[in-house]
Amino acid sequence: MKKFKKLGSWAFLAGVLLALVVGIWSYVSKTPLDANWTIALVLIGIIVGLLNVTGKEVTSFLLSGAVLIIASTFGGALIQGMPILPAVFNALLAIFVPSTIVVAIKNVFSLAKN
Repeated sequence: MKKFKKLGSWAFLAGVLLALVVGIWSYVSKTPLDANWTIALVLIGIIVGLLNVTGKEVTSFLLSGAVLIIASTFGGALIQGMPILPAVFNALLAIFVPSTIVVAIKNVFSLAKN
């Protein structure tokens, strides 16, 4: 189980770094986020949600994930001075939306089991 936790931690780190690079590239190349990169980020988000969040971390992760999703969604449209940020926020959303959904579903099943 420890091996999976380590894989989840590395997936999270790699995903955030990849989201930053892909978001910056999307801005520099003036193209929307490529579908292949989006799929890769979504898969990383699912891996993070499945492997990286334990029972004690669920509430903190869901709260942080929800705030990040809300702030990225609504805040990205408001930032005029730094147009690179919406592209990075969109890439981060591709990771955090699926991971938050996976953790929330796991939590609902855990609550229903008890």
